[in-house]
Amino acid sequence: MTEDFQRFRGTPGYIASGPLVDAVNCAIALGRPLLLKGEPGTGKTVLARHVADGLGMKMLSWHVKSTTKGADGLYVYDTVQRLNDSRFGTGDVSDIRRYIRLGPLGQAFASAERVVLLIDEVDKADLEFPNDLLRELDEMRFSILETSEEVVAKERPVVLITSNNEKELPDAFLRRCVFHFIEFPDVGLMRQIVDVHHPNLDAKLLDQVLIKFYWLREQNELRKKPSTSELVDWISALLRAGMTHRQLEAHIPFLGTLLKKEQDVDALRDYDERKGKYPARWADLGPRFNQ
Repeated sequence: MTEDFQRFRGTPGYIASGPLVDAVNCAIALGRPLLLKGEPGTGKTVLARHVADGLGMKMLSWHVKSTTKGADGLYVYDTVQRLNDSRFGTGDVSDIRRYIRLGPLGQAFASAERVVLLIDEVDKADLEFPNDLLRELDEMRFSILETSEEVVAKERPVVLITSNNEKELPDAFLRRCVFHFIEFPDVGLMRQIVDVHHPNLDAKLLDQVLIKFYWLREQNELRKKPSTSELVDWISALLRAGMTHRQLEAHIPFLGTLLKKEQDVDALRDYDERKGKYPARWADLGPRFNQ
């Protein structure tokens, strides 16, 4: 790959797989939004900050809610403030521009420098929300109706969009995106990720941690499998408690950092009561982890 294409290479604080790095650089090269899907806790949201750090750009965030409308990201006309100023005489209400507040997308277009824009959890809003963004994301411009002004992007922002698959996204929207599904890290990549957050972790303790973690994720009865971010938190709890690898061989302490559903915690307690045996070696996990 050419030097010009390979702009993002990851950062010391974010271990990105090769396919993810390629997806980021492909989106940058094409000037298309990068749509990211994957399990919660796999680093979709924090990737934007690290892309911004890696490229030396400012980052803007738009966290989507169920009530969010597409126009909210462009600008808001603050009619309430204008009414108050009119009633109490605290401002020049004839200048409508004073009451125009640019949203994250509007700020990205208006910026003199190229920025990274995160549109987080796009699937939380109603079904029409993604379609409402199509024209603006394609043309990188929008009009402010109240002032008849047009905001045209000086530099096309690097747009990252995350989705948790709560709703299907429209085909017209998908066609305009570069897509990447962040696969759950394998053991080798997870070791690198853990090393970023917990450098110089005792090798035997790390082995026990990962054995227990991947065993948990293999349990079909769990409604919510523990994620990478929960693994990092669990290790923090183990270190603060002074746990050793020997103490981890026979049980899984601090379950509340890994499991977030009552039914899942109950399932593990039942396993304990049945005198179920926890794995202590990679060989106990079966052939998939011993190739």
